[in-house]
Amino acid sequence: MSDAFKNILIIKPSSLGDIVLALPALTALRKSFPDAEITWLVRPEFAPLIADHPDLTGIIPFDRKYLGKAWFHPGAFTALVSLLYRLYRTKFDAVFDFQGLFRTAFLALVSGCKKRFGMADARELAHVLYTHKVPQSPDCIHLVDYYLEMTRAAGASDLTVRFTLPSVPAAEDSIAQLLAAHDLAPKKYAVLVPGSAHADKCWPVRRFAALGQKISREHNLSIVAAGSTAETHLVERLVELSNVPIINLVGQTSIGELIALLRAARLVVSNDTGPAHIAAALGTPIVMIFGRSNPARVAPYGRKNCVVAIDPDGRGLSPNSSDPKHYVTAITLDEVYHKVLQQITT
Repeated sequence: MSDAFKNILIIKPSSLGDIVLALPALTALRKSFPDAEITWLVRPEFAPLIADHPDLTGIIPFDRKYLGKAWFHPGAFTALVSLLYRLYRTKFDAVFDFQGLFRTAFLALVSGCKKRFGMADARELAHVLYTHKVPQSPDCIHLVDYYLEMTRAAGASDLTVRFTLPSVPAAEDSIAQLLAAHDLAPKKYAVLVPGSAHADKCWPVRRFAALGQKISREHNLSIVAAGSTAETHLVERLVELSNVPIINLVGQTSIGELIALLRAARLVVSNDTGPAHIAAALGTPIVMIFGRSNPARVAPYGRKNCVVAIDPDGRGLSPNSSDPKHYVTAITLDEVYHKVLQQITT
């Protein structure tokens, strides 16, 4: 099977954190099929994360919101037809749908590829469109392991977990200038990420403020707040509640600059959201706070000491829990600070 793989497509349009978790699968495919063309279909806003990846040949942008207007917008219809035609004419000989939704499985089908790998229990009946349905077992609860299992099913042999996030010199220079403007030195600051795309994943901002104060006063670290523009109000509230200075960089960094900022941090404390997964992939000391999402599936890989959660290893294969005992509000300040001490002193 593997001898024929010369043109591979990865479908993983979003989200930021999930794309990070799929990076080891990309590298496994490159190591196992060194001569293959490997293309990644991704939403444009997340494309900078992988644009300079050494194991990737090319990117196909997938502007879901714009293409969703195809039924009434002539330009979007033309763009959709162009995308479908591009997928078909490229003649992929292996497609990996790591998203597991009907629309992504449909894109795999439209490509005409005869070897389409996907999750056996994919949502929205997407699994019916795959030729190779890969089950998730108790041995591959973590998404990193599951994605690698899908590459194994295709014949990949080198499944060593590697996270590669290339540095972009222009972004590194930009962050160096930004840090200097705020009188910050590398490894002399902690980054707090109090937001998330999902409000019920957010640890209370008042506790983030109290945590920032403890980190600043007891460890002589400056405090930086990061996040997307949509989280501006939340970070402004964090600044108001804090009794120590907080440098507000929310919405001020590109993905490349965010990577550089997190790479140079002494510590990152975050909800389960994209920047946290970037920090984890970089190997930066991190404390990740989990509520309903299952830590066994998406926690920093091989770094259980970074996780703060209720019953982190006892939730089975389910992505999310509706049990009130797992709510993020059940996590105390002392529990998070205990993990902070472990990260700072190691």
